[in-house]
Amino acid sequence: MKTSAKNLLLFPLNLLYRISPALTLKIVFRFKTGQKLDLKNPTTYNQKLQWVKLHYKHPLLTKLVDKYTVRDFIAQKAPEILVPLLWQGFDANDIPWDDLPDRFVMKTTHGSTFNIICKDKSKLDREECVKKLNGWLKEKFLRCYGEWFYGVEKPRIIIEEFLDAGDGKEPEDYKIFCFDGKPHFVIVDTDRFIGHKRNAYDLEWNFREGTTLNFPNDAPMKKPEKLDELLKYATLLSEGFAHVRVDLYLVGGKVYFGELTFTNGAGFDKIRPIEFDLELGSLFHIREN
Repeated sequence: MKTSAKNLLLFPLNLLYRISPALTLKIVFRFKTGQKLDLKNPTTYNQKLQWVKLHYKHPLLTKLVDKYTVRDFIAQKAPEILVPLLWQGFDANDIPWDDLPDRFVMKTTHGSTFNIICKDKSKLDREECVKKLNGWLKEKFLRCYGEWFYGVEKPRIIIEEFLDAGDGKEPEDYKIFCFDGKPHFVIVDTDRFIGHKRNAYDLEWNFREGTTLNFPNDAPMKKPEKLDELLKYATLLSEGFAHVRVDLYLVGGKVYFGELTFTNGAGFDKIRPIEFDLELGSLFHIREN
């Protein structure tokens, strides 16, 4: 379902959020997770993410969650891991198709699923892409989810180089959960667009069997050769934040930046077992700035 349709369906909750954000989050949290939200004494990771939405007002947050403006932050910290940018703009009708290579990735900068992966430009329906991208630009985040920082920067389209994993698949997505500037867990997403799976590992690459965050486990993966380098960049990019999820790719032995996320899954992921939700929560020392 499109975000705009969800906004219409959830109109009463979006309206309630204007009056009482805390009450709205309690209702949505109960509906999405089946659990009670304790904002006075949050203990689980998901509960603390709800607290963050209400109280964490870091001045850079709106820029760091935008896929284009975050590039300035990365350029200052680690420019070598930026995926080369081919084009950016506010209207898909302006895309210079003839100047693009045969393979590339198009996305809007304010959403997590607004992506088009082109593996053969000659087979791409350009008219359909324009329609889809411009439609995505108009999508608004669900107000009742409380992620006020998304969409503050004017959404735009970016086109980046295609990262070729060498097997025809998209590369593994290493989501590194960092607390107080230190990595603690690596969540690896595979087959994100077909049969999405997700594994959890500690920093020694011990597989947390049975630990799930919304998606089922895959078979245990071989420890990446550049794990230390992935963790090094995650440490660098998470410095100064109580919590941030640093997403990185490893392609052809080179690390690339994905995104920074401060409210993983909007704090509504079904984290199993509950002990892992509590373990993550124990690492999360919430503060207002």
